[in-house]
Amino acid sequence: MTSNTDLLNWIDEITRLCTPDSVHWCDGSEEEYQLLLDRMVASGAAVRLNQQLRPGCYLFRSHPSDVARVEDRTFIASPTREEAGPTNNWRDPEELRATMLALYRGCMKGRKMYVIPFVMGPIGSEFSLFGVELTDSPYVAVNMRLMTRMGTKALDALGDGDFVRCLHSVGAPLDQGQADVSWPCAPMEHKYIAHFPQDNAIWSYGSGYGGNALLGKKCLALRIASVQARKEGWLAEHMLILGLTDPKGRKAYFTAAFPSACGKTNLAMLVPKLPGWKVETLGDDIAWLRKGRDGRLRAVNPESGFFGVAPGTSYKSNPNAMHSIERDTLFTNVALTDEGDVWWEGIGTPPPSHLIDWQGMDWTPESGRNAAHPNARFTVSAARCPAIAPEWEDPEGAPVSAILIGGRRPGVVPLVTESLSWQHGVFMGSVMGSEITAAAISDAIGQVRRDPFAMLPFIGYNVKDYLRHWLEVGKAFLPGQLPRIFSVNWFRKDAGGRFLWPGYGENARVLKWIFQRMLGEAEAIETPAGLLPAPGALDLEGLEGVDEEQVSQLLKVDIPEWRAEARSIRAYYDKLGEGMPSELKDELGALEQRLGDPVDQPSAP
Repeated sequence: MTSNTDLLNWIDEITRLCTPDSVHWCDGSEEEYQLLLDRMVASGAAVRLNQQLRPGCYLFRSHPSDVARVEDRTFIASPTREEAGPTNNWRDPEELRATMLALYRGCMKGRKMYVIPFVMGPIGSEFSLFGVELTDSPYVAVNMRLMTRMGTKALDALGDGDFVRCLHSVGAPLDQGQADVSWPCAPMEHKYIAHFPQDNAIWSYGSGYGGNALLGKKCLALRIASVQARKEGWLAEHMLILGLTDPKGRKAYFTAAFPSACGKTNLAMLVPKLPGWKVETLGDDIAWLRKGRDGRLRAVNPESGFFGVAPGTSYKSNPNAMHSIERDTLFTNVALTDEGDVWWEGIGTPPPSHLIDWQGMDWTPESGRNAAHPNARFTVSAARCPAIAPEWEDPEGAPVSAILIGGRRPGVVPLVTESLSWQHGVFMGSVMGSEITAAAISDAIGQVRRDPFAMLPFIGYNVKDYLRHWLEVGKAFLPGQLPRIFSVNWFRKDAGGRFLWPGYGENARVLKWIFQRMLGEAEAIETPAGLLPAPGALDLEGLEGVDEEQVSQLLKVDIPEWRAEARSIRAYYDKLGEGMPSELKDELGALEQRLGDPVDQPSAP
C-alpha cells in the first residue's frame, strides 16, 4: 500500500462522497489486467477477439452518445475568466465544484472504485509527473495500464510526494439488483471534464471515453501540465517525437505539431521511401520539452502507449501501426468480422459481406452507414511498435533539432518552409491550422480554423499567455542551441482538387531536406513566407507521378494569396483581443512588409 497520508485521506474523502461498494488498488500486473478483461467479457462489456487471429485483443462498443472528446463540456476552472482566455470554456471554480459535487454524491453506488496510481513520463525522470485516478470504470483501468506507467511501481515511486488528483465516474450508479449496461455513461448535459489548475485536480463525470476518462492523457499531460510548464519554464505540447537517421548513421530528433486528420501518427511511424534513411518512433501524440543539462531543448514522451484512430490506418498508410496492433490491443468502436477479427473503413481490404458494426448491429456493404465509427480507436503499448526507438524512455529526453508544424491547407502554404528565426517560428505556429472544406454552415467553407501549435483544445490557460511563454522559452537558450522551426503541408492540391504530393513514405524527402538544412548541407531561398528549398535541393530522385510543374506549385509563394493570408491572420489576432504578444504582431507587420501589402494604409478616397 502506501504511507502517503494526503493520498489516503483523499481516497477516504472520495469513498465517502461517491459510495462505491468496494475499493480496488490497481497493482498494474498482467494477472490483474487479464482478470479485469475476463470480467468485462463475462458481463458483456467486452468481446474477446479470435485469439488465433488477434492474440490478446479485445473489442469494446461505447454508447452512441459517448464516442469522442466533448470539447463543449470541457472546462478550465481557473480563478478568473481572463486566466482561461478566449479559447477555453471557463467556469467559476466554486460554482463548478458545487455542481459536480452534487453529481458525484453516491455516483459509484453498486460499482467498484479503482485506485490507479500512475506516472506520466519515465519513472525516475525529472520530466515526469505523478497522478492518481479514482474511477468506477474497469475499461479505464485496463486502458490506463497501456497508456501510463501504472500500479505498484508508480505508487512506490510516488512515496509521500505530491500528485495530480484525478477523479472520474461514468455517472451511472446501480441500485441493488439493477442490471448494468455494456457501456454506462450519463446524458450529455451531465457530462463534465473539469480542470482546476490551482488545485492540481481533474474532475471528470459522465463519459467513459478516451480523453474524457483516461485522465493522464489530454487532461493531465497537456491541460494541467501546460500550466505547470508555464510556471517552471518548460513546454507541454501536442507533438509527436521521432528519430531520423541518414545513410551515414547520423541521427537527429524532430518533434511535430499537427491538428487531427493531418497525418501525425503516420509521420511518427513513417517508413521512408528513401534508401538508407530510417525513422524511429519516440511518441505519437504528446511531448514535454525542457532545457537539458547540455543546454539543448530535450523532449520526452510522457505516455507509454498509443491511443490511435483506427479508420484510415492501413498497411499502406501506417504499416508500423498495423504491426503494433496485431496482438495485445484494445479496440473501441471498430467493426467485428464473422471470424472474430476487426475491420474499419480505410483498413486497406474490401469490406466483408457481413460484419457486426460498432453499435452491435448487423452490417453489409449495402447498409449505407459506416461499419466502424469515424473516431474508432486502438490502445496498445508503445513497446509493441516495431519502429520504437531504443532510447524512447531515456529519462534525459531526446535532443530536439527541429520542430515541425503543419495543417491541412489545399493552397497558400508551401510543402515545406523554414522559419527565419525562433520568433518567426512561433509566429508561424501561432497561426497554423486547417482549411474548412466541408461544413454545415456554407460560409465557413474555405476559412482557416487556426489551431496554435495544434494545442487549441489543450491549453490550460490563456492562449495569448501560452504564445508569450513560447517566446520566453526561446530566450533561455544560447544562439545555436534552439531547434529550428519548419512548416510542412502535405495537403496542397492542384486546380482539379488532386493532391500534388504523394505523402506517406515520400514525406521522408521533406525530412531529408530539413535534416540537411540543420547540417548546412542543403540550400534554401528566401521568400516572404520564409526559407524554401532551392531548386534541386529537394531530393526527387525516383519519385514517380510528380513532375516539375507540380513541384513548382508545391513550393509556390503566391503574393496575392499571401496578402489575403496576412489579412486573415490580422483578423484572427484581432479576434483574440488585447494582450497578443507584441513580438508576434511585429512578425505579422514584417510579413506584410515583405509582401508589400498596404493593409495598414488608409483607403483611397
